[in-house]
Amino acid sequence: QVRLVESGGGLVQAGGSLRLSCAASGSIFGINGMDWYRQAPGKQREAVATITSGGTTNYADSVKGRFTISRDNAKNTVYLEMNSLKPEDTAIYYCHAFIRTRIVSYEYAAYWGQGTQVTVSS
Repeated sequence: QVRLVESGGGLVQAGGSLRLSCAASGSIFGINGMDWYRQAPGKQREAVATITSGGTTNYADSVKGRFTISRDNAKNTVYLEMNSLKPEDTAIYYCHAFIRTRIVSYEYAAYWGQGTQVTVSS
């Protein structure tokens, strides 16, 4: 059983910062890409930032220059540093990862966290 648990969400004023964390636990034999998604009320879930196992990153245009994704492979954890937050960043933020759960197979499956609320007030 694999779990992704996010933390670090909250309420912040526009221009402020938050740092999200997502820790994977359980039967893990490898983690490939790790991502952050977000879903605002009435909108579809969208990709925010991605980091490969080798550390290559990619960002949505709306967060480039403000958000930084990083990971600690020893801790099976991915982070999202969010600076210069705007009201339009308000959403539930979800962690997503491709995880190998069996030592006899090189197959990676997708897992999601339960989400953490980020609210940015104007």
